[in-house]
Amino acid sequence: MQVEVQQWSAGFAAFCGRFAPRFSRVESRRRMVTYVRGLLGELERKNGWTLAEAAGDATPDGMQRLLNFYAWDCDGVRDDVREMVVETIGDETSGVLIVDETGFLKKGSTSAGVARQYSGTAGRIENSQVGVFLAYASPTGRTLIDRELYLPKAWTDDRQRCRAAGIDDEVTFATKPELAQRMIERALDADIPFRWVTGDEAYGQVGQLRLWLESRGVAHVLAVPKSQMVVSMRLQRRRAHTVIAELDESAWQPMSCGDGAHGPRIYDWAAAPIRPLRDRRYGHWLLARRSRADPDQIAYYICFGPADTPLAELVRVAGSRWAIEECFQTAKNETGLDHYQVRGYTAWYRHITLSMAAAAFLTILRRDTEKGAAQPVPNRGLPHRAHHPRICTAL
Repeated sequence: MQVEVQQWSAGFAAFCGRFAPRFSRVESRRRMVTYVRGLLGELERKNGWTLAEAAGDATPDGMQRLLNFYAWDCDGVRDDVREMVVETIGDETSGVLIVDETGFLKKGSTSAGVARQYSGTAGRIENSQVGVFLAYASPTGRTLIDRELYLPKAWTDDRQRCRAAGIDDEVTFATKPELAQRMIERALDADIPFRWVTGDEAYGQVGQLRLWLESRGVAHVLAVPKSQMVVSMRLQRRRAHTVIAELDESAWQPMSCGDGAHGPRIYDWAAAPIRPLRDRRYGHWLLARRSRADPDQIAYYICFGPADTPLAELVRVAGSRWAIEECFQTAKNETGLDHYQVRGYTAWYRHITLSMAAAAFLTILRRDTEKGAAQPVPNRGLPHRAHHPRICTAL
């Protein structure tokens, strides 16, 4: 047991040490280490007061200075988290980027981005903030690697309100799919090793996002509503559910899209080719998932990828979307993703980034422990950025 504690401590020190260049002063760097250690603790709530008490501080002033006043590179820490995640669970043949959002219920009207808006967390319209996130998943693990706070137009149209919350005038309105695109673009620019992008209907039904992914040569499997218009092989614009309804029963195949809480998630799956005028090197498909218990329950996905992509691969990618829900659950339950009590724009990003860092540490620890590593986190220099081939961008 003593050896395990020493290994955990050494691994945690090495992990936090990777962030050192992002802090110009030793006080802020030490405070960051204390904050992340608190997020990894067994506290029921992980806010400024409880983290301060766990650290032996009489007041939360030190924690608040870290989030609100100290000078440090929050986006740089985000990039470092992404680097360490890739070092540990990166897989250029099976890696998937997943976009999704989650809500943070809030009281009042002064917290950056707060509004009465739909929150998936609550399942209804509530006073909340909404964060758009990017997760990385591979056969060896999954965790969050990027984040953006959604600002409704009621905020970006009121610059005085924005300034009061620390939102610069340069920050303008962006839709959630546009925020997702920014994060995917950062992953592309950083040569993150992944092969697919997936997301739910909120992102899949946005043609601009799908076309942008194609222009960058990024294969994707994105959920769409049954009413989604597609171009059938007869050069007709048809709704997704009508295209799938014409498939012969023999087109449906039972397949597992991954393990759930009660074992393999088995559905019937079918794919119909669409967009006949496409470049023949690539495929466009309308993928459908049918419940075996209730055949009337069908989900739809628009897919783009190499022409020889088998149905089983499309199914695997579609099923990987659930990984981000597990990431949200882990980060909220174990690293205080939604436990913050901050109002400012910068403070939100700082807390969320440090919570993501703590969740990434758990992913790294779990993976390296499974491998029997003596040191439970990577303690290497920044890796060489090899080019990870994707689909040719010349569409």
